[in-house]
Amino acid sequence: MLFFKKKPILKELVSSGYVDIHSHVLPGIDDGSKDVETSEVLLNEMGNIGFSKVITTPHTLPGVWDNSRGDIENAFTELNSVKGALCSKYELRVASEYFLDNVFLTKILDKGNLLTLKDNYLLVELSYLNPPIGLKDIIFAVQMGGYQPVLAHPERYLYYHRDKGMYDELKAAGCMFQLNLLSSVGYYGKGVSEIADYLLESDMIDYTGSDIHHIRHVKSFGSKVVIKSIKPLQEAMERNSFFGS
Repeated sequence: MLFFKKKPILKELVSSGYVDIHSHVLPGIDDGSKDVETSEVLLNEMGNIGFSKVITTPHTLPGVWDNSRGDIENAFTELNSVKGALCSKYELRVASEYFLDNVFLTKILDKGNLLTLKDNYLLVELSYLNPPIGLKDIIFAVQMGGYQPVLAHPERYLYYHRDKGMYDELKAAGCMFQLNLLSSVGYYGKGVSEIADYLLESDMIDYTGSDIHHIRHVKSFGSKVVIKSIKPLQEAMERNSFFGS
């Protein structure tokens, strides 16, 4: 574990062997990488930062990115067929980032066959505009389906900034939290960084992820960390090793 008297550059916190559990580097399947060449650039840049294993998580959002398990696996097969050495180098695996709403329950969860981060760990996200009605009931249904929900970037849902008690309720309901690393450098704005600090200080963050979509995200790992909770951030990053096997 590293300790800094001054605020470090984010990439300095990425130790060799880091396992990333949230990215969008499969080609042409969502708002991330557009083609194989871009995927190659992103993965190599992530490797230069220190990532050793990448679990990429394209969106599954009906009506926007109607990705099925087969669609995602086919995109990986396409990339692996032309960049097999690259995929092996970063031990690339696929999961998905599932949009939680009632459509998810009726059209996706009921079908099962979901792509998880590992075992039953399911990466999920919410709308940036407002949470779905009956969110805790949806979380319960996910758990009853045999999955452990891991909520992506809880610090980015601005409607919870005004009611921090909702974070406690989501944790009590059984959600695990995955922080975006770029929240630590102010990439998404000051308010998001402040909530990231709050969640880290409150020991609510379980894991971290890059959420890399494009080269601007990669370059931002060269920015200075603005949050105070560096040690809890490092500890959360280290817990990602759970997904390495």
